[in-house]
Amino acid sequence: MIIGLTGSIASGKSTISEILKSKGFPVVDADEIAHRVVEPGSPVLKEIELTFGNEMIKSDGSLNREKLGERIFGNEIERKKLNSIIHPAIRVEMLSQKEKLLLEGANTVIMDIPLLFESKLQHFVEKIIVVSVTPEIQKQRLMDRNVLTEEEAVVRIQSQLPMDQKEKGADAVIFNNGTIEDSEQQLNTILFNWNAQP
Repeated sequence: MIIGLTGSIASGKSTISEILKSKGFPVVDADEIAHRVVEPGSPVLKEIELTFGNEMIKSDGSLNREKLGERIFGNEIERKKLNSIIHPAIRVEMLSQKEKLLLEGANTVIMDIPLLFESKLQHFVEKIIVVSVTPEIQKQRLMDRNVLTEEEAVVRIQSQLPMDQKEKGADAVIFNNGTIEDSEQQLNTILFNWNAQP
């Protein structure tokens, strides 16, 4: 079984991903892959430099994420431009990792894809778990975690699909407003109902 795990920024999806790993489930992590495809010397990084200028590359040859972030946040055209460079490379690597895990005998593979709905990748998976959180808690967690003003936090939250829309597209929802134990209990119930084994 291929399970898609998604949520929104600061919803606590990474926490659920870590719990799944601790239970022995193999996780294909889109964020991790996104970092790997822009490593110094990679064709994707070269493409970013050509498209956005060499100020996006630090002196050590790595991607200047802060600069690129400033450029694309709140700018739909630039963001789409960046996504069209990065996303195809991420997808190829994600599918390749999934196939490898299945060949190695995994029963269930978790595909941790933050922008699963935004990128229309539902066809990559058989079931979808959405990690959800109330807007108030989400905003507060994001401000605390990334040391952002309320305004900055709202811009980042609004760059993603609203939480309730994601919930509608889910096969199961974990409401991550309480304790980690509470969220883990919800996860256990989902895994049990789906008969999901690592």
